[in-house]
Amino acid sequence: MNWLNEPPAWQHDGDRITVTAGPTTDFWRKTHYDFVRDNGHFYGATVEGDFVAEVKVSGQYRTLYDQAGMMVRLDETTWMKCGIEYVDGVQHASAVVTRDYSDWSIVPLPQNPPSIWLRVTRQGNAFEVHYSLDRAAYHLLRQTFLTLEPALAVGVMCASPDGDGFMATFEGYTVRQET
Repeated sequence: MNWLNEPPAWQHDGDRITVTAGPTTDFWRKTHYDFVRDNGHFYGATVEGDFVAEVKVSGQYRTLYDQAGMMVRLDETTWMKCGIEYVDGVQHASAVVTRDYSDWSIVPLPQNPPSIWLRVTRQGNAFEVHYSLDRAAYHLLRQTFLTLEPALAVGVMCASPDGDGFMATFEGYTVRQET
């Protein structure tokens, strides 16, 4: 795995990745805010074809839009991120799909869970994002088209768009190829 925008501090130990997101970092393009940011932290590797990626995400979210989760990325104009995004004191299951312009889908999780499990699946031209609060019952958050390109970078991401940074932990990150 390699970094796009290496964070100020991080550690990869066994199946646990701990990251301190830097201040004013984000992945976003144009829509609503009229700016482009591509300076969030992404730790990933190239995956060819269909896959299922999973991870447990925990974070010390404290500032508006603090976020941690997974990313699938072709380049700076074609990517998807998903996970937790902190909005008005509440964690939200979140997905952003970007094909030059970013969109945003969120579901409030008012209990502010200590962790969330994410599953991203690629099957042909379809990408699905599921989340779970207990690693047993998964809920569909998003189904989308992203790209037909066979090789994409897949991994974990975090950012602190309006804050001074925060710590995020990723556990049990796996990617399995589907045939």
